[in-house]
Amino acid sequence: MTKTRIIALFNQSGGVAKTTLTQNLGYHLAFKKRRVLLVDVDPQASLTTFMGLEPDTLDQTIQQVIVDNKPLPIHSELIHGMALVPADINLAACEMQLASAIAREYRLKNALLTVQDKYDFILIDCPPSLGLLSIISLTAATHILVPIQCQFKSFKGTELLLSTVAQVRSHTNPTLQFAGFVPTMFDGRTAQESRTVKAVQEQLSDIGTVYPPIPKTIAFADASERRIPLALFDKNHPAVSILKKIANSIDKLEIKP
Repeated sequence: MTKTRIIALFNQSGGVAKTTLTQNLGYHLAFKKRRVLLVDVDPQASLTTFMGLEPDTLDQTIQQVIVDNKPLPIHSELIHGMALVPADINLAACEMQLASAIAREYRLKNALLTVQDKYDFILIDCPPSLGLLSIISLTAATHILVPIQCQFKSFKGTELLLSTVAQVRSHTNPTLQFAGFVPTMFDGRTAQESRTVKAVQEQLSDIGTVYPPIPKTIAFADASERRIPLALFDKNHPAVSILKKIANSIDKLEIKP
């Protein structure tokens, strides 16, 4: 029996479609009848909003889990077939609140241990930073999936990301594996973006699978505004077939013993 795959979607750069990818991959895995839990660990709470909740109105969020060791506040109803642990802006203060906490890096990992047998996949939407929340998320994960915007600056930032993953492996999570890299917001009409995709394929394929690039399209923003996955907004959109392929690949991931 395959154990729960806990996948942290992580890039220290913002605006790389990380939250969009978390929601949409979760949806396609749920569509395949996999039991999916999404965990929002970003103080901006974009995933929580994309899923139709209002962060400012929530009494319980991931913040209480990480700061106070409370049980996971899983939203009471499935949303598009997925369970959700929401976030809110209070999460932004957690690094200060946990300054002297013992074993703080393991707070999320320990919380997920209590529920992970109920899920086939747990997808963690990490914040766009190299701070404590990202370390906590990577410590809890079995795999890391990296969205990379098809821009030279975003690609160059991957070196720092790889260094962070190496440190996490050395100190808190030696079995963390790469689920792969997803080029995002790709505009094939521009030479620089085509060069960036080629560089990602050439330089990162030895580390993890490099998936087909996801096109730049306003349809993702339109779907987010409606608070639904892209496949429910426009099932025939070309990006939907790419998302399905990535989800099918992720569904075959194995866990290191």
